[in-house]
Amino acid sequence: MEWKIIHIAETDSTNRLLTSHGDSPLVSAPLTKGLSPCEVVWADYQTAGKGQGTNSWESERGKNLLFSILYHPQDIPANRQFQISMAVSLAIADALGEQIGDVSIKWPNDIYWRNAKIGGILIENRLMGQTIKDSIIGVGINVNQRQFHSDAPNPISLWQIHGHETDRETLLRSILDRFSLYINKDVKSRYVNMLYRRKGFHPYCDKDGAFMAEFKDVEDDGHLVLSKENGQQCRYAFKEIQFVI
Repeated sequence: MEWKIIHIAETDSTNRLLTSHGDSPLVSAPLTKGLSPCEVVWADYQTAGKGQGTNSWESERGKNLLFSILYHPQDIPANRQFQISMAVSLAIADALGEQIGDVSIKWPNDIYWRNAKIGGILIENRLMGQTIKDSIIGVGINVNQRQFHSDAPNPISLWQIHGHETDRETLLRSILDRFSLYINKDVKSRYVNMLYRRKGFHPYCDKDGAFMAEFKDVEDDGHLVLSKENGQQCRYAFKEIQFVI
């Protein structure tokens, strides 16, 4: 996979920048003939960086890794788009795990160190018929920030874990290398093995209230399957279930 990478000082949102950019090349870097490039924009600061839904993403200027990938899938059907989420989650978890260990993926694609959130992913897919035309993958990773001031419940950074600065561009390239490796492979078993709360009963909450359940499966379309203490199996789409932490 060939990457076209641009680093900017500030934007409102790297996802929005790539979305509004359309299909024309954003970066003028030379490409190897015949290869389809994937574009990456990473910023020192986002004025309107966001997470899932209406959530915002707190990030001190120049301290964290904030980037978006414009990826053009090759024949990934719309009903298998969760493959992209698994691949990028694993790429980030592996790159961070090399440095700090104890990294897991909280379904569907939050990156956790123990019980704290170190990274998040926001994916926006554009469909053409029954396949994915392109995918914009926004990523925020807490790297060198030393304090957090928002009301987010459990943020943590690499610096808070190991106590030293991390080169953001080196980390970015490590993630991109791994994403290139995982995107064309069947990574479901690896993804499942890295899930947060993979074993045992844990507290959750859905529209009917709080309950204890254990993980059973993640379906190919991304639905989470849990088994409650009474043996009842329940299937959840994103935002239909909350992890009680």
